[in-house]
Amino acid sequence: MLYILWGEDTFSLEETLQEIKSNLGDSSLLPSNTVILDGQKLTLNELKAVGEAMPFLSKKRLVIVKGLLERFEPKERNGQPKKSSKSGSKRDESQLLAECLNGLPESTIMVLVENLAVKKNAFQSNYLYNSISAKAEIKSFSVMKGNKLYQWIQDRTTRKGGSISRQATNTLMEIIGGDLHTMANEIDKLVSFTGGRLIEEKDVRMIVSASQEGNIFAMIDAIMDRKSGRAEQILQNLLQNGVVPPQILVLIARQVQMLIQVKDLKARKKVSSEIQTRLGIKSPYAWERITSRADKYSLDYLKKMFQNILETDLSIKTGRFDGDLALNLLIANLCVR
Repeated sequence: MLYILWGEDTFSLEETLQEIKSNLGDSSLLPSNTVILDGQKLTLNELKAVGEAMPFLSKKRLVIVKGLLERFEPKERNGQPKKSSKSGSKRDESQLLAECLNGLPESTIMVLVENLAVKKNAFQSNYLYNSISAKAEIKSFSVMKGNKLYQWIQDRTTRKGGSISRQATNTLMEIIGGDLHTMANEIDKLVSFTGGRLIEEKDVRMIVSASQEGNIFAMIDAIMDRKSGRAEQILQNLLQNGVVPPQILVLIARQVQMLIQVKDLKARKKVSSEIQTRLGIKSPYAWERITSRADKYSLDYLKKMFQNILETDLSIKTGRFDGDLALNLLIANLCVR
């Protein structure tokens, strides 16, 4: 049997892979009958050797190959297919690999795993894919959003023994986006925290917001310390985890606005307990981090930061820049004194 599992939703992809594994019989024998290969380096002889090997004390053998189809995706330059003298040899190589994959024994379960973005006409010009797709079971996993993500959250919460309100579900979607790894982890926390009662929006704000805002605050720390590389790394991690640019910008704005408010209230001689109550800061650790940053920079500097954030928001909404580029430009701009 041949499977092709692909897409950027790695959580759902991995769950499907686990389902395949669970259907292969005695789980104690699975480790000795499982091989994982790097498709970027895989040779025909290696594929034949592992694909045709007989299982050990079991009826089935599992072979997982990562990135093999991506290896045969045509490279592009400036939107046009890149011409190469090696295209003929690549086609020949893909045909030989396809013959091997199409001729696997019944005892071998072959799974090709590709972490590529789901898009229209994917693999259209991929020689290998076109040669094996007819015999493969193909499943794609795009980043969930909208009603599909909403239902996933509801179902996941129910399976974990909890229940969640509509408002709380929408807030989870707003904060986390399509990162199902993080979403599943936060749902587990919420179910445990609420102890069987309905999960409300206030619970999400208390438990989940702190996690995402912690990443945002780390990025702001890096920006203020002029560590552009670190700030850009955190940004890319957030984007790769399904957090969309408008969400990131809102969280950045919220943190900078909080620093401005702390700075302003301190200037008006307000005591720490009153400031914390006004801003809803309950964690001593969070208060220490916020005040240390507020004390380090002038109110004028923080206001200029906030103005840059507003300008970035406008550039995204007017279509001047796409979200990813606008955020990278914002970080680059803020990291320059």
